[in-house]
Amino acid sequence: MRVRIESSFIAKVAAAAALVALGDWLFWDIDGVGSTLGVFAIAWTVATVLLTLGAWRRLGAMVAGAVALLIGAILFDDPGLLAVLLFGWALATVVLLPRVRFDHVGRWALRILVFCFAGLIGPWADLIRIGRLARTANQGAKLRGWLPLLPLPLIGGAVFLTLFASANPLIGDTLARIGLPSFDITTFFRVLFWGLLFTFVWATLRPRRIQPTFAEAQSEVGLDLPGISTGSVTLALITFNALFALENLLDLAFLWTGAPLPKGVSLASYAHQGAYPLIATALLAGLFVLVALRPGSDTARVPLIRRLVIAWVAQNVFLVASSILRTVDYIQVYQLTELRIAALIWMALVAVGLVLIVWRMLAAKSGAWLINANALAAGFVLLICSAVDLGSVAATWNVRHAKEAGGQGQALDLCYLNQLNSSALVALVEMEQRPNLPPDFAQRLAWVRHHTLQQTRIRLATGWTWRNQRRMEQLAAMLGGRKLPAPPDPGQYGRNCDGSLVTGPAPDREATDAANEAAANASAPAPLTNAASR
Repeated sequence: MRVRIESSFIAKVAAAAALVALGDWLFWDIDGVGSTLGVFAIAWTVATVLLTLGAWRRLGAMVAGAVALLIGAILFDDPGLLAVLLFGWALATVVLLPRVRFDHVGRWALRILVFCFAGLIGPWADLIRIGRLARTANQGAKLRGWLPLLPLPLIGGAVFLTLFASANPLIGDTLARIGLPSFDITTFFRVLFWGLLFTFVWATLRPRRIQPTFAEAQSEVGLDLPGISTGSVTLALITFNALFALENLLDLAFLWTGAPLPKGVSLASYAHQGAYPLIATALLAGLFVLVALRPGSDTARVPLIRRLVIAWVAQNVFLVASSILRTVDYIQVYQLTELRIAALIWMALVAVGLVLIVWRMLAAKSGAWLINANALAAGFVLLICSAVDLGSVAATWNVRHAKEAGGQGQALDLCYLNQLNSSALVALVEMEQRPNLPPDFAQRLAWVRHHTLQQTRIRLATGWTWRNQRRMEQLAAMLGGRKLPAPPDPGQYGRNCDGSLVTGPAPDREATDAANEAAANASAPAPLTNAASR
């Protein structure tokens, strides 16, 4: 048993050292974080799964490992904060599932949080443990007893030697002449980077056994809430169904069938003003069902109440569909943005959550089941969002529906496309290839496209990603050997975010503040003299 444990420990040390060397080459030598992050994530996942033997016997852990590999591929395509967070969740799940029973996602999130903090002390805790084992060993006690004493002076001495070599060229040149590596501030930060990488990977290769414990949840049945009874819930549901029917009938008449709106009310204003308040209404409806109709409660067992709830939730789902239609109508009049895409996704998740709430009541499911089901739906959506470039989706839609392209929408918002950077590059070039563009718009478009193309080239040089490389290849295929038009003259004072010329120099802040202060002093009343005060 002792040999197997020592061999496993050595294998984990070797894997951690290999991952640190790989990270040093990917992030330090190549000089940039791009698709290299995905390569490192995949290697980290493979090492963790291979050395976590308990994960091989748990289907959930293996599924989490497969998800981590999938997210690693997403990070290789284009790194993003959302994908990094999802990767950390999946990899921590691979390590924790063989050790801790999964109950519901709320507690699991807390366990992962504790796991992350405990992992920061992992290497140092193992170093202390090695020292204790060395002191109790019978053979080689003197040599092993020295081992825990060495890291602090070695690490501290290396740090101070690096700083002295950076500050004093005589020390630096002497170290270089005797064949030691260059000790400068860059070396110091590089060694610090190695330590951070080793700490992160060691957290999954040799996880801590520190996990929070939770008391068993009390049964939801039998919790009496003031004001909630069979009669009050029945009357409330009848009232709510009537009110929701009125709103849904109005939406059905004006949104779904296209009936003319009253004078002074445009379709855009009708759609935009109601989308988000209606979603808040649906959320309140779901909260009411959760509180007033818990599985096993007296209200949930009444057949009339159950039918009223089903009808009410069906109306809520239709209300959410109307909110989605309102948002789509507003987008057709104006433009699509990443925020509006996120709003549409959120509305769809609200509808899924309402259906799950009713199913929980009908099937007498637990609160943990409801939490896990909603978390699974949200996780699936977030995984898709981390893989899809929403900015590119918005830019392509806006270009193809803009007024300049013959669409029914507003004039193309070049300033917003400029903010999207590389995500808007292909859409901008697609618009630039269209014939008969207004001259002023064509100049502004060429300027924004040129700026976006330069930003994409800079990103490829500093942090290559497969997604940006594909953009450049798609751009070359669209042009078919033709060259892009030269960017317009930047003008005397530069151009705005939409490519329009700046009409004058930017105001001098200090001069403006001084002028404002002088004007304020001039308008202030003169102080009273001593004679006047007397």
